[in-house]
Amino acid sequence: MNHTKELMKFYADGDYEVVDGGILIHRSALARGRYYHTVNGEDERVDPNLLPTEGINYILDIALGDVVNPAGIFLALYSGAVSPTSNWTAANFSSNASEITSQTEGYSNATRPAWTPAAAAAGVIGNLATRATFNVVCTSAINVAGAALLTDGTRGGTSGKLYSATRYQSVRVINNGDSFEVGYEIELTDS
Repeated sequence: MNHTKELMKFYADGDYEVVDGGILIHRSALARGRYYHTVNGEDERVDPNLLPTEGINYILDIALGDVVNPAGIFLALYSGAVSPTSNWTAANFSSNASEITSQTEGYSNATRPAWTPAAAAAGVIGNLATRATFNVVCTSAINVAGAALLTDGTRGGTSGKLYSATRYQSVRVINNGDSFEVGYEIELTDS
C-alpha cells in the first residue's frame, strides 16, 4: 500500500519529532542512522548520528516530494570538540565543526570522499560494503572528533544540504599514512 500522501501530510503538518536515536514520524515510523569507522581496517567503532532539520526536510522532499536526488553524497571529518545540533546546515557545518580540510595536516583526497550506498534492504541503506576512505597525511597525528554526510563534495564547502552528523564517543587519533574508513547507514522502521 502506498502511504505517500499520508506521509506528506504528516510532514507538512509538522507531525514528526526529533528523538534520541532518530526521527519519530506520526508516532509510528522511526528514522535513525549510525556511523562506522576504523583505522586501517581495525578497531571498528559505531556512533549514533543526529539528523538535523535540514537533513530531515531534504530526505522527505526527495522521498515524498518533487525534489530530485543530488548528484552525489559525501562524507566529511571534523576536529572540533562540539556535538551537532538540529540547526546545523551545509552552510554552517564546516565552521561549526572545524572540518578537517588540509591536504597536508588532514587527508590527501582531493575532495570529500563519496558515500556510495548499496540498494536499500530491510529498511536500511548504507555504504558498509564500500566505505569511504580518508588517506591521512600529517606530520605526527590528527584528531578526528566526528563525521558528517553532505551533498557538497568540496572540502570546506558550504553549498548543498547536510543530511547527518555525529560526534564520536571518543576522539580518534590517526597517524600519517593511516587509512581512516567511514561507513554510514540509515534505517526507517516501524516504531
